[in-house]
Amino acid sequence: MDIYLLRRGTLVPPLVIALPTEDRRRAVTFYRDALGLEPFGELADDGVPEPLRYRLDARTTLMLVPTGGFGWVLGDRPIADPGASECLLGLDLRTDADVTAATDRARAAGATVITAPGAQPWGFTATFADPDGHVWQLTAPS
Repeated sequence: MDIYLLRRGTLVPPLVIALPTEDRRRAVTFYRDALGLEPFGELADDGVPEPLRYRLDARTTLMLVPTGGFGWVLGDRPIADPGASECLLGLDLRTDADVTAATDRARAAGATVITAPGAQPWGFTATFADPDGHVWQLTAPS
């Protein structure tokens, strides 16, 4: 069930982050193996929920939309080419070891590691691109 917040007398709806994907089955496997996310919803004929959604928290959902459908939503705007990053998705983890372990899982699941785990002024961090080229940053704040 979606949770609406009441802020200053106004209902704030849940947030959905939508990203294009070339291959729904590959996406299900990657997000399960790399980030431990399980999709929810009614299964389509291919055995993958449609729409393909992941609950990130009580109010936030990640939705992966087939590239053709994503293009339809954008209208005459082009979909960014793989490797072009218009946004950075981030996960805050608890420890440096968690960042390293998650990076290793992502690599094993098919991610391209962009920045190896290491200390930065803002925390211990790493970045990787999922199989569709979406960039994720993992950080254990200092």
